[in-house]
Amino acid sequence: MSFATDRNDTKNSDLNERFGGKRSELQYGRIVVSIPYTHTLGEIERPSYWRLEFSEDPSKHIMMQSLKKQNKDDFFKQMKERIAKNGKSTFLFVHGYNVSFADAAFRTAQITFDLRFSGESVFYSWPSQASTTSYTVDEANIEWSTYNMKNFLKDYLTKTDAKNIYLVAHSMGNRGLTKALIELMNENPELKNKITEIILAAPDIDADVFKRDIGPKMISKIGKPITLYVSSDDLALLASKKVHGSYRAGEAGSQIVVLKGIETIDASGQDSSFLSHSYFATTSNLIKDIFDLMKSGKRATDRETLERVSKANLQYWKVKKGQE
Repeated sequence: MSFATDRNDTKNSDLNERFGGKRSELQYGRIVVSIPYTHTLGEIERPSYWRLEFSEDPSKHIMMQSLKKQNKDDFFKQMKERIAKNGKSTFLFVHGYNVSFADAAFRTAQITFDLRFSGESVFYSWPSQASTTSYTVDEANIEWSTYNMKNFLKDYLTKTDAKNIYLVAHSMGNRGLTKALIELMNENPELKNKITEIILAAPDIDADVFKRDIGPKMISKIGKPITLYVSSDDLALLASKKVHGSYRAGEAGSQIVVLKGIETIDASGQDSSFLSHSYFATTSNLIKDIFDLMKSGKRATDRETLERVSKANLQYWKVKKGQE
């Protein structure tokens, strides 16, 4: 997989600690992550003290095997070559709050494997503190990273010659991706033709701001399919709502965001995990839906995993229960 990051390089020999939580210049590289044969769909298998696992084991755990930094020219030159050989498809993943560089790498590898994605997988890792108590620091850092993210997106869209480019963001990462995209399209509107699909999963963004400002601008300036995954079970977003005093764009329920030009998918009731915040990548129904979306290009109305819901002359979709 390829990565771009504006985290500080710690030079640590432990690859899991190679990039920290401090701000830095934009850096590029390649990383190899192994998936165990025993991998379970939607899982990131890591050592657990509860299972008396005190070190990584490639037969049991998702692991980083190697990491190599590259200069910008080599990075995009080699990426272009790989994309040309692998069906001219690529996706970029931008992680959310409370995520380390290693966590972002593991999640990208898991998504790639579970979606059976054969193209070029790329992730952008901004300097999240990877700490539940550092929410406001992460908020400041995703804002700071937006400029770097915009510049990376410009290169990613122009230097790779990809036929299909999917942009995927999760949680707080949606703040950076949506703002960077809007600013980039203001400067280079022709680049919208490079984008195939935008997937916004559980966005930790003020719902009113999204409905009034962000959503309409993305629809008008990009004009490409946008899929919004939301859930009423997401405890992380409920905590964010309490902090900010406003509904989040990733919430379902009475304040669900429904805009003409964006396909809203309600994933409530699909994830039984502790926080139910990473459901887009951890539940089989959602993985199946995203796979269908990216593989076939089918819109929500044609995907078997979904059922239509009407609301005030607008419509959104809900993931069917019992789908396997």
